[in-house]
Order: sequence, then C-alpha cells, then structure tokens
Amino acid sequence: MSTRNIPILETKRLVLRGPEPADYPNFKATFSSYRSRFMGGPLNEYEAWMLYAAEIGHWQIRGYGMWMIHSRDTDETLGMAGGWKPAKWPEAEIAWIIWPDVAGRGYALEATHRVRQYFYDTLRWETAVSYIDPKNLDSIRLAERLGATKQPNAATIDGNDAVYRHPSPAALQGSQLAHGIEMEIANYCDPLFKPKGYAVD
Repeated sequence: MSTRNIPILETKRLVLRGPEPADYPNFKATFSSYRSRFMGGPLNEYEAWMLYAAEIGHWQIRGYGMWMIHSRDTDETLGMAGGWKPAKWPEAEIAWIIWPDVAGRGYALEATHRVRQYFYDTLRWETAVSYIDPKNLDSIRLAERLGATKQPNAATIDGNDAVYRHPSPAALQGSQLAHGIEMEIANYCDPLFKPKGYAVD
C-alpha cells in the first residue's frame, strides 16, 4: 500500500495520516530520547532510521500500520497511533506514542480511540491487544481508560511485557465505557479544561 493510499482519519482536534519523509525528524528526536525507553529506545541514528522505514513498510506488508498524529489547527506532528504486528508478534497490537513536549493533553486517547474504531468498523477486527512494559504506567493508565484489561496468561512478545486486551466491538457498542471515553475526549477538546494531577496522554 502506497502511503498516498493510507486512509486519513479525523477527530475534532486531530488529523491522522500515513508517515511521510517530512515527519521523520520528530520521530527521530523522540525515539532517540528517554521518552522511547519503553519502546526499545533510546535508539541511535541508524536504528531510528530503520524503525521509521519499518513503520512505512508495515503498511505495505500488512495493509495497516501506524498513523502520524497531526494537529488539525497547526498541522504539526504530535505522535503516532495505530496497528503494529511485526514478525513473531503473537497478535495484532494497537500502539501509540506521543512526542514528549505535547504529552498530557489527551492526544493519545483521542487518536487511539479513533484508530480502534477504524480497525473494528472497517477492517472488522474482533479483538486487539496492547503490549506494554509493566513499568510504563502512563500507557497502562491509557489502556485501562480505553477499557483494556490485563491478561496474565496471554502470549507475550518476549516475556517482559504485559498484555492488555481491548474490549471487543460488541462490548463497546453503545456501552457506558464508550460514552465515557467520548466524554473524556470532549473535556480535553474544551479550551477551558485544565487537567490536574499526574500527566496522562
């Protein structure tokens, strides 16, 4: 699949598009930083380049992948969210990462909720997981806010990750959880909303 054919997804604040060469500097900066410590980083320049090439190639091989998250207002990139299933991954994963300077504004929740809807409604996925480092508390909180629950007996990538199972499309349909996610996103979209406490994505 050419990056030109990757579907564009939209939310109130965000536009999700396929990865392009112009997006690489922000990707490299994040994956070369401490922010990526739970996703195999920090990476050196060669490793960051190879991973970004893999992000693009994943779309070609699987027909789905990670979108670049753009601000609807400024078009700046804010992070990535989407599907990920390299070789030997037990199941298709829903994954996300937000650039460190824009964390804590609800972008990961908004983007991941949208891509999950796409996978369920368009690609007809019946399930999905997120593989999360047990020390990555922010991502665990986000997975739980999306309704994912820890599955201790599920197959892991390497034995060092926790598996969080997302609710099925049927379980989400018209549920209190789905309404709660929409309400939380609406709060983040409110310019007067100032979240308190620990920063969450």
